[in-house]
Amino acid sequence: MSEQPQDPDKLLEELEEVYETDYELGQDNVTWLGLDLHNPVFVVSAVLILLFVILSLIFPEQSNSMLGSTREWIGETFDWLFLSAANLFVLFCLLLIVLPVGSIRLGGADAKPNFSVMSWFAMLFAAGMGIGLMFWSVAEPVGYFTEWFGTPLNVEGFTDESKTAALGATMYHWGLHPWAIYGVVALSLAFFSYNKGLPLTIRSCFYPLLGDRVWGWMGDVIDTLAVLATIFGLATSLGLGAQQAAGGMDFLFGIPSGLLSQVLIIAGVTAVALVSVIRGIEGGVKILSNLNMVMAALLLLFVIFAGNFMTFLGNLGQTAAGYFQYLLPLSNPVGREDDVFYHSWTIFFWAWWIAWSPFVGMFIARVSYGRTVRQFLIAVLLVPVAVSVTWMAAFGGSGVDQARDGVGALADGIGDSSLALFQMLQELPMTEITSFLAIVLVLVFFITSSDSGSLVIDSITSGGKTDAPTAQRVFWVITEGAIAAVLLAVGGAAALNALQAGSVSTGLPFAFVLLFMCVSLIKGLHHEQQLLKLQGKPG
Repeated sequence: MSEQPQDPDKLLEELEEVYETDYELGQDNVTWLGLDLHNPVFVVSAVLILLFVILSLIFPEQSNSMLGSTREWIGETFDWLFLSAANLFVLFCLLLIVLPVGSIRLGGADAKPNFSVMSWFAMLFAAGMGIGLMFWSVAEPVGYFTEWFGTPLNVEGFTDESKTAALGATMYHWGLHPWAIYGVVALSLAFFSYNKGLPLTIRSCFYPLLGDRVWGWMGDVIDTLAVLATIFGLATSLGLGAQQAAGGMDFLFGIPSGLLSQVLIIAGVTAVALVSVIRGIEGGVKILSNLNMVMAALLLLFVIFAGNFMTFLGNLGQTAAGYFQYLLPLSNPVGREDDVFYHSWTIFFWAWWIAWSPFVGMFIARVSYGRTVRQFLIAVLLVPVAVSVTWMAAFGGSGVDQARDGVGALADGIGDSSLALFQMLQELPMTEITSFLAIVLVLVFFITSSDSGSLVIDSITSGGKTDAPTAQRVFWVITEGAIAAVLLAVGGAAALNALQAGSVSTGLPFAFVLLFMCVSLIKGLHHEQQLLKLQGKPG
């Protein structure tokens, strides 16, 4: 006997009930001194952060050694996992672009974007890796070319082949893979929050797998890990960024780059970030991000034309060709013989991107309402690759050419990686102006990172609220700056290295979190597609 077709109205009712939950936003929160805090995520996170800082201050060398060894062990033991997972995330995102679910709109069929395309792209790019491109766009390819610390696939340095490998490997680290990691988290957060009405917090991404259990201890663990990875990563970057900016000012103006200068830079960045975070996304992050993109574009155009435009075009082709040539070999997780490069660079970067994915992913989700899944992933995945190829060809290509031709400080290879950008600019006209612009750009990128990071941490520690009291965002901005300044002042580089190693080590548990997040997102998108079909809506 043939099976009777199911009543569409009944099926629609059943589908709509799948994401119904008795959980109310903020039901586990406690109010204290005007703050609205999730219990226990805020309390546990704050205690663990305080404990880590105290131990790092009392035992800086021991903490650095122990966490550094832990990071190395994770990288050497789970290298195959990091590389395989990152490859999977790229394929996953590319499939979502071409599959029918790509037409699903974040926020529903009638949702309209809150920001223009340019402002949206500027914010996601500034939060994603703008500061990293400033720091590594010269140092990394020149380092590979001059055999500073391993070469990709053990290609011999100081050759035309090694230039292609250096530019291609640098793009590999800043291209599809990191943005796919961010894209998985950002899309999951945006979809489950805007389409399913769940709180904007990491635990919500697992509702299809765990149901109402996400509001229990398992969700608390996930959100706490996200807070720790974000706050440690931001504080580390703030400290290292202060060292780079101070080094640049010493290089340019002769201002001593010692501890006092670095702490003053952290204080200045924190103060501006404080004003920005009080103004909110529209009046703070958006304005700074647009300013970032304008200054970055000016600096990029200067490097392209002040060097040699035809040389730039050659480097652009070589960078793109190198990326495609080395994409698959560098993605191979088995039988690798370039251990120094593989573990010191690729696995470190992959663990770092995964550890940072809650921060960047949630911020991108915050500003991506109204985009379709396809628009979202094209902007998050493919557009940054095109921009990065251009950026690396201009800055990295110029740096490698100077090293190859024996021009300037880069002819001796990489000494201090934080000065590589300024050493490259020194061989171009108007060095003082462009170097000053680069310093300002570094600082503004850090301000936007601190600002957007505070919004993200505040959302997680308030149980997914996006309208928590301003005082909470202020608290996290000050906390980030204080952690960086105190560790730098008391523990020095060893304490900051320990902080960085601790942050990167959280990449291991989060790699599993992201893999399960992909499964959960597939289930959620399939459910939404069925729902829209029964409702007769596009998607």
